[in-house]
Amino acid sequence: MVCFKGYAYPNPIIMPKKNYLCAAQNNLEYLFIMLKKILLLGSGELGKEFVIAAKRKGRYVIACDKYENAPAMQVADEYEVIDMLSSDALDEVVRKHQPDIIVPEIEAIRTERLYDYEAQGIQVVPSARAVNYTMNRQAIRDLASRELGLKTAKYQYAETYEQLVKASEEIGFPCVVKPLMSSSGKGQSVVKSADELEHAWKYGIEGSRGDIKKLIIEEFIHFDSEITLLTVTQQNGPTLFCPPIGHVQKGGDYRESWQPAAIKPEHLKEAQRMAELVTRSLTGAGIWGVEFFLSNTDGVYFSELSPRPHDTGMVTLAGTQSLNEFELHLRAILGLPIPCIKQERMGASAVVLSQIASQEQPIYSGEADVLAAEDTRLRIFGKPTTRVNRRMGVVLCYAPMGADMDGLRDKAKSLAEKIQVG
Repeated sequence: MVCFKGYAYPNPIIMPKKNYLCAAQNNLEYLFIMLKKILLLGSGELGKEFVIAAKRKGRYVIACDKYENAPAMQVADEYEVIDMLSSDALDEVVRKHQPDIIVPEIEAIRTERLYDYEAQGIQVVPSARAVNYTMNRQAIRDLASRELGLKTAKYQYAETYEQLVKASEEIGFPCVVKPLMSSSGKGQSVVKSADELEHAWKYGIEGSRGDIKKLIIEEFIHFDSEITLLTVTQQNGPTLFCPPIGHVQKGGDYRESWQPAAIKPEHLKEAQRMAELVTRSLTGAGIWGVEFFLSNTDGVYFSELSPRPHDTGMVTLAGTQSLNEFELHLRAILGLPIPCIKQERMGASAVVLSQIASQEQPIYSGEADVLAAEDTRLRIFGKPTTRVNRRMGVVLCYAPMGADMDGLRDKAKSLAEKIQVG
């Protein structure tokens, strides 16, 4: 057992080796960084890639989720199955493991508890303020629009069906209706007429996560494209930006992404300005997925923000840039240097969807057909069960800079369709 600064580390994997002990004589803080324990809240496919990045740097990770054998649990040092909407359950896990760092990976957690953990000296990623604001669409939208003056779609809120009707009349049709707290597009719908409001209300409330049963009604922006701007805030360095990522969503859920996305230089500069403003206001170090609508006539609209690796950023696993989004997140969290972010090549990703619902361990076919293609990678997430349209994997294709991006996207999508989930 290793004890340092009051922390006990029983796992021999993270015991300091002789060279670490020598270095510790001159730099105890370096040793402390090497020993830091990470508590991951949410253990999906993004969490799995983050744990892999952390293990490659020798860190100790405890992965948490509400179900057994979640993807990140399969590669972590320890795991806990808990109800993350329970304050008592979260408190118990923190007391048991005494983490140095808490990394939220999903929205459905008791985010207000993070302020207390931060006050106890635990590092919350990016910060308790950031997680609480961005897990609630009302908080982040009001911050972006009213406090920071960023250009967003017009919006209102509704806690009753009658308020939804009134808001839609003022905003006009079509409009977008979303729960204030949800993920993966659940509860989100585009409403084209008043006849669709009742369904939008029920679907939005049913798709809400946590205790908040409130909807946001947004103006429908007639945009030409969408981008994700992965933004890296550092403890001791400037804000950095990854090359922009284009993406397609269906029902608010990621289906494909590509990097770099085509964007006018002036629009990229404006998106970077907005991203730096909002991340600086929210505080903390880590990677952020900042989403924008792009209109050739109206310019850049701020859309949403995630304080963690982003679904669309999985395209970086194709080696499109010098460090993928999970490696960048880890370095920023630990305060390790990030000299720069270089575009290495073009990439495209397409998700593998399940067409069935089953509680049995899924079986995959078609892998050989996919991997026979040149410049292609396949990631199966390892989810233990399926439901219709659940993301089960991703196909990643890459090519040298200057290649045909449309062709690369078509390649990724056609290959993803070859994977069958049974």
